Amino acid sequence: MGKTIYIVLTDTGTLLSKAIGLYTRKDLNHASIAFDEQLNEVYSFGRKQRHNPFVGGFVKEDVAEGIFREADCMIFSCEVSEEEYHKMRRKIRQIERRKEQYKYNFIGLFAVALNIGIQRDHAFFCSQFVATVVNEGGVRMFAIQPNMVQPHHFTKVPFLIQEFEGDLRTYLSQIRGQQERKPVRISMWKSLAFRLLA
Repeated sequence: MGKTIYIVLTDTGTLLSKAIGLYTRKDLNHASIAFDEQLNEVYSFGRKQRHNPFVGGFVKEDVAEGIFREADCMIFSCEVSEEEYHKMRRKIRQIERRKEQYKYNFIGLFAVALNIGIQRDHAFFCSQFVATVVNEGGVRMFAIQPNMVQPHHFTKVPFLIQEFEGDLRTYLSQIRGQQERKPVRISMWKSLAFRLLA
């Protein structure tokens, strides 16, 4: 029996995402790979600290929080064999075990804008990471090398099935069976009253 992986493209609205969009001319400029429909297990290369885009590397992403709360997305599914699935998981575990050795490939990211492929050891940008993982699993999505793959390239892969396009919170609400709500904002006075009465 086969398995299903998911390719998740998002527009997080961050400055880096907007900068990438200047040369891709696309809105969805972050790519991740997920191993469940509910997106509980999502991996990519991105920011490690919410408010600092310059500290990046391997991340397990919480797509219901942080920079993803207002994100738009496209979600694709891909049927793979058991062997391919486990090879991809193995590659991610290898990186995760040595995640402190890995960095975000800013140099490679901006080289792609000039149509130059730069391969660096222990460094990936998001779509390069996803393309590398699927390649390691034996699923060839592209004729080009992973260090030339941009997020929008996944939309052109013929055997990827588009499952959803729109607001990420809407997808999570539909699939997880619960509404992903923003935190309730309360006034300073109400907050003070709660603390005093607690």
